[in-house]
Amino acid sequence: MIKPGSDWDIPSATSAYNIDRWGAGYFSINPQGNCQVTPLQNQGAAIDVMAVVQEAREQGLGFPLVIRFQDLLRHRVQTICKAFASAIAEAGYQKPYRGVFPIKVNQLREVVEEILDAGAEHHFGLECGSKPELFAALAVHRDPESVIICNGYKDRIFIQNALMGRKLGKEIIMVVEKVEELRQIVEISREMGVEPLVGLRIRMQTRSSGKWAASGGENAKFGLSTADLVWSSNYLKEQGLAHCLKLVHYHVGSQVPDISTIKKAAREAARYYAKLTKMGHEIGFMDVGGGLGVDYDGSRTAFDSSTNYTLHEYARDIVYNIMEICDGEKVPHPVIVSESGRALVAHHSMLVIEAFGSIAKDGANGPIEVTEKDAKLVQDISDTQKGLSRENRLEGFHDALQYKEQAQAMFDLGLLDLETKAKVEGIYWQIARNIVKFFEGMRYIPEEVRELSNSLADQYLCNFSVFQSLLDHWALGQLFPIMPIHRLDESPERNTTLVDITCDSDGKINKFIDLQDVKDTLPLHALLPGEPYYLGLFLVGAYQDIMGDLHNLFGRVTEVHVFLDEDEDSGWYIEEVIEGSTIGGVLALTQWQTAELARLMKTQIDAAIKSDRLKPNDAMRMLANFERGLQGYTYLTFNGAKQPAAQ
Repeated sequence: MIKPGSDWDIPSATSAYNIDRWGAGYFSINPQGNCQVTPLQNQGAAIDVMAVVQEAREQGLGFPLVIRFQDLLRHRVQTICKAFASAIAEAGYQKPYRGVFPIKVNQLREVVEEILDAGAEHHFGLECGSKPELFAALAVHRDPESVIICNGYKDRIFIQNALMGRKLGKEIIMVVEKVEELRQIVEISREMGVEPLVGLRIRMQTRSSGKWAASGGENAKFGLSTADLVWSSNYLKEQGLAHCLKLVHYHVGSQVPDISTIKKAAREAARYYAKLTKMGHEIGFMDVGGGLGVDYDGSRTAFDSSTNYTLHEYARDIVYNIMEICDGEKVPHPVIVSESGRALVAHHSMLVIEAFGSIAKDGANGPIEVTEKDAKLVQDISDTQKGLSRENRLEGFHDALQYKEQAQAMFDLGLLDLETKAKVEGIYWQIARNIVKFFEGMRYIPEEVRELSNSLADQYLCNFSVFQSLLDHWALGQLFPIMPIHRLDESPERNTTLVDITCDSDGKINKFIDLQDVKDTLPLHALLPGEPYYLGLFLVGAYQDIMGDLHNLFGRVTEVHVFLDEDEDSGWYIEEVIEGSTIGGVLALTQWQTAELARLMKTQIDAAIKSDRLKPNDAMRMLANFERGLQGYTYLTFNGAKQPAAQ
């Protein structure tokens, strides 16, 4: 519940939305009350997000809008590489770190190329888990000292193209997910006359917690059992290819919240690495997989949407535990490979959406007039409202609830008219809001009052699709930081939930981050007539860009790429605009061709002209508008966003 007050200030907003905790030094609030982004943390300029929004509006771009801060993406790559380099130097570890970016986390070309460029000095590579991802990786990979890790199930074409990369001098390691793959890799490599680099994925006993725990453990979808590992070792020896086993791989799950899982997994996998090395293999790499989490809620706990460790603690624990096992087993240290995707890309991307309306439960506008002519039920609940006080607040609430339920029961039986029902419900919600106010600031708030507060929350109508832009929230309950990007110097006076523009009851957000628990409402400002109200959905750079669903045919969102530039007056500029899906574009994906749709409409319009239902001039304008509309944005258009040009 919100308690507005005149003492609201920027620190109040920072605390209310936890931005100082989940923001990781990249996000904050400036003195103007706007959200700002510092892509290089304390080393560079800050970007006012509202200034980017204003620039986008001046260019006629519509909302929702994805904003990518490319310098922030580069900073994430370099930060992770430096964290491992520091841990290696501190421990006296004998081999380097080689990071790879798992393309599945964000396959957008601009993202992948930016990561490779930012990580060039650290020989940063790529991980691919499908044929399309491999084809992309082969084309953009240039550094012979970086690696390409091939995960996932493989067919002949997959293996052939990976081996083609070997012929081009690329360090491509194919990770075996099932023993049949190993036979096929050996067979095809001999046909092509090139030795393969092979990795074995271990099916770990260590399991994570959280929403993605099922991707690890002995019942995981991928990986080899201990017996499979022994068979694979012997098979490679029989084929004279023992030296081709170059990597041990494991993965305990995405978004691992607890550092103890990281430690246990590293030790278990290092033991496998040591034993396989002693079986006669010159293994050079150990791939610790993904799992490096993002603190979405800022609580720094082992909760699903958080992590109880820092990046530097993660790197130190990986290095130390691998080194301790290897030293104890007296085997060489491996090159450490990690597939951190979420931690690389989540922060660099935010979604800006516009709230364009609200649904409130305040009852009627202003006092509800009650006269002697009104039904007894109306007069009874009105008397309850008049007699309501802090002392009898719960009793008054219970009485009001009883009257509301009586009104519904009588209405169901046909004994109550609409006007009477409307008055009873209107007075009930006014009483409810007063009850909630009576409990504001108290140390203990009864559960029924908490539920009442949640039921009083406004629904803010927002121009976006949860299924397209925030799929993990709908499918998995993943929490993302959400807050206004302006007016943060004003006290928010409304408790809200967010609903999207799809015609689906699941198209909503009613769970929000909190330091103590999960909140059911989000504090927001009242919408002002004629003024746009923008919200930021943060840390959405991982998976959300790619896994979107075309529910209701709401398509890809328009995006802008923002770069820092000290020569610009603002300190930044929009380097590229990638237009979102058009109506015609998404219709074509479902076999609705724009030319055919236009032809069908023209046939109907021609018939309307012949039958004198339409004048020719009006008819041609109607057809032109239809054809123009097919080139428009799939989302709602407000506040001067550009319309498609006439053809």
